[in-house]
Amino acid sequence: MRTIEVGQITQAIAKMCMEACYYLPEDVYNALVEGQKNEESPLGKDVIGQIIKNADIARNEDRPICQDTGMTVIFMEIGQDVHFVGGDLMDAVNAGVAKGYTEGYLRKSVVAEPLFDRKNTTNNTPAVLHSCIVPGDKVKIKLAPKGFGSENKSELKMLVPADGVAGVKKVVLDTILHAGENPCPPIVVGVGIGGTMEKAAILSKKALLRSITVRNEHPEYAKLEQELLELINKTGIGPQLGGTTTALAVNVEWYPTHIAGLPVSVNISCHATRHAEAEL
Repeated sequence: MRTIEVGQITQAIAKMCMEACYYLPEDVYNALVEGQKNEESPLGKDVIGQIIKNADIARNEDRPICQDTGMTVIFMEIGQDVHFVGGDLMDAVNAGVAKGYTEGYLRKSVVAEPLFDRKNTTNNTPAVLHSCIVPGDKVKIKLAPKGFGSENKSELKMLVPADGVAGVKKVVLDTILHAGENPCPPIVVGVGIGGTMEKAAILSKKALLRSITVRNEHPEYAKLEQELLELINKTGIGPQLGGTTTALAVNVEWYPTHIAGLPVSVNISCHATRHAEAEL
């Protein structure tokens, strides 16, 4: 059994909040550079160039890539041989978010109640935490500040098995066409297939945390990722003002499902596909 003081969780998450909002991941940055080279629209090339310049300024000056510093989504893998001491884990997570967003001068965008008074919590808490127990004595944390310009354009559809691959492609393309330029393309698209309604949605969010240079291990799903990317980039939406680089990548995650179901969730991320990782 390994003991971890929850204060370590707070400190790690505070640091990750700032790093994720300041520093665009290398895989996304490189894809933008490559996208600018391959973009067929002169205006699209210019737009991607401005996005790259913005990312450079953010990294060099430790400033947010975007004014929407998102709602904090955290995936945590907790080793079954870990024992937390010193307080409640969820409290420690939220303390880290509050510290990171306050000390990092990041915009606080979370409201305490969603429908009626919508009063701002003033520190971007609470976070959305997805945790699972795994073998070992480590704690792995993946953190993503999820902006709602893209989050608002996400979709969930409950298909039937007969809809098959063609049905999945239609759901993804319909979602992208409906979103248009609103999610601030070039986008990264996370697709969750299988499980139940909520599992598909979580899978699509988790898919956005995978490096866009890494394809699904299952060859048929890897093929589907490439096919979807090609279809999306033929829509003409492009980088904000039209072009051939609508998406940088499509990441698909899947899970076993019921014999009568085919849940499909599409979670879109803007060009600032931000995330940070840590291990304790």
